[in-house]
Amino acid sequence: MDISVDSLETPALTKAQLAELLFEQIGLNKRESKDMVDAFFNLVSASLVDGQDVKITGFGNFQIRTKAPRPGRNPRTGEAIPIDARRVVTFHASQKLKEQIQDDGAVFEMSGPLR
Repeated sequence: MDISVDSLETPALTKAQLAELLFEQIGLNKRESKDMVDAFFNLVSASLVDGQDVKITGFGNFQIRTKAPRPGRNPRTGEAIPIDARRVVTFHASQKLKEQIQDDGAVFEMSGPLR
């Protein structure tokens, strides 16, 4: 099944546009489409907050990385400022996604049914 995103008006794909694509191309109603997109991102967010990595085959991995505290500097004044330890999310694209980007493909191919 191909899901075409050629009709996007903005250069960034939004959650609303994802829901609209599910509505138009899969046949879900608008409420189901919005709920499905929201549920997906809520699950990904909750997993990352809990410290779990998120691996989406054929797309990439989201990982939590703990950065150590380090010295920083105010660029305007030159004053030394400590930067606290923090957790950050990193994304590593899969080899398949990297190849699709290099091939400049405009169609994302999905295997199997969505329901």
